[in-house]
Amino acid sequence: MESWLLHLLDVLALPQFGLGTVFVVSFISATLLPLGSEPAVFGLIKLNPAMFWPAILVATAGNTLGGGVSWWMGLGAHKVVDRARGEHTNVHALAWVRRFGAKACLLSWLPVVGDPLCAVAGWLKLPFWPCLAYMAVGKFFRYLIMTTVMLQLWPGLLAH
Repeated sequence: MESWLLHLLDVLALPQFGLGTVFVVSFISATLLPLGSEPAVFGLIKLNPAMFWPAILVATAGNTLGGGVSWWMGLGAHKVVDRARGEHTNVHALAWVRRFGAKACLLSWLPVVGDPLCAVAGWLKLPFWPCLAYMAVGKFFRYLIMTTVMLQLWPGLLAH
């Protein structure tokens, strides 16, 4: 099992694909598709430690922009539902998200609920730019903390 992981990490860390791969994987994983970007970030950094900050920042940018796309998908879904029903839709179960407003997007880093939360923010028509800013802060700290923890847990992985 470890050999396929090593091969995958080698491919992802190729200089011509490394940061680009991190961006694409981070972007896609922030939509509602079930894909984790942390292994790509970890692999790139483990194979090229000098890429720590660029990888963290590129992953944050990709994941934040993906969250922005989810926000727009939520807004679009709300508009389609409103048109189909002929009336304004109000989701009472999500009142707490509305109460916290854009700040709720700080939680977009959470597994399972974080990515749908971005779509919910769009559905609730929370302001886009503040939501995007809070997403970026939450996602930056997720990548920083998770990558640092993984580097501490597996310091010898990929060491040649």
